[in-house]
Amino acid sequence: MKLPNLIVADECVEYEIVERLRQNGLSVLSIMESHSGIKDVQVLDIAFKNTAFLLTEDKDFGELVFRMLLPHKGVLLVRFPNNYDPDLKAEKVVRTILEKFEEMDLRFSVLSENKLRVTRIAE
Repeated sequence: MKLPNLIVADECVEYEIVERLRQNGLSVLSIMESHSGIKDVQVLDIAFKNTAFLLTEDKDFGELVFRMLLPHKGVLLVRFPNNYDPDLKAEKVVRTILEKFEEMDLRFSVLSENKLRVTRIAE
């Protein structure tokens, strides 16, 4: 089973998710901890230059990847309702990465409450 060498967690990713990823042995660079306040383009660039999978809750990354065609090594956009239980969300995100990373690697994926959608970017 293939897992990411490094996950870059965008500033908007809830800390419960970052902690749960780390508790499961995954290496996480948290933008909130190391580069707070930088622009989305810079976040994507950090992930790309570090050959890292990007985890975000910010829809703007779809624009960067699909319209602007900026390079990436895979993005998971987490889209849950605002009032969703943070622990349950963290559990679903971690389980998805642990079980489906090979499918999501180098692709743009969207995880919602009940569905994972994986899209290959045209090259």
